[in-house]
Amino acid sequence: MTTHPHRQSWHARLATAFAARTRTYRSRGLVWRLLGPAVFLVAGILFVTSMVSSRGMDLRAGRYDDLDGLANAQAKDLEGLRTRAADLTTEVDRLTADLGTVGGTVEQRKAKALEAPAGLSPVHGPGVTITLDDAPKQALDAAGDDLSAVSELLVHQQDIQAVVNSLWAGGAEAMTIQDQRVVSTTGVKCVGNVVILHGVPYSPPYRITAIGPTDDMLTSVTTSPYIQLYLRVVAESGLGWSVETHDSVDLPGYSGSTELEYAKPAA
Repeated sequence: MTTHPHRQSWHARLATAFAARTRTYRSRGLVWRLLGPAVFLVAGILFVTSMVSSRGMDLRAGRYDDLDGLANAQAKDLEGLRTRAADLTTEVDRLTADLGTVGGTVEQRKAKALEAPAGLSPVHGPGVTITLDDAPKQALDAAGDDLSAVSELLVHQQDIQAVVNSLWAGGAEAMTIQDQRVVSTTGVKCVGNVVILHGVPYSPPYRITAIGPTDDMLTSVTTSPYIQLYLRVVAESGLGWSVETHDSVDLPGYSGSTELEYAKPAA
């Protein structure tokens, strides 16, 4: 029987391909037989590492299935703390009210008693008003550009302070300058041709009113060496000066801040 050359060639090629495929499967089988144990070994190492890293914790998602319940529990705890805080606040308010009706009244009375000496409350009584003023405009014009002469015709802060100190020395119990109550922190400062009092600028005339023994205060003023010199200038140059006594006069209480303010170094 004669074999057709093309068919023989086809059979030969099929046999060759089958043999090659068989060798490939055998080769792959050998590879898997060699890699299989290695793969399981690596998987075991990874499992052990994961277990050690988690320190025995359950890493499954089921552990976090109850997050809503956990959140609700925390919310209840928080609400309980808020209720407790509200109860404590109410208790503090009650104790504060009790303090105000028992010991607090004593402290309030002490504070009230200190308001008058501190100048915080209005007062009235017999007193005296002294007014200082610059010389008339004609005298200032006549001085011209002579600054020394002009200075002699103006009221300065030391003039006001001299009157204030003399009134205190004469027994003044309360005092105002420009209707502003004088307290321990009051300062008189001259800036240009105005006087600054409690941060407010005032122009002349300057009115100083004091409550106290009228005769003693006037005696203290007129016997002051500084004021005697001032009165001499008044007579020579026409500086303003007037004295008025009162059987009863009302002085307001100090209404400004009682806190001391001072400069602080910049940060």
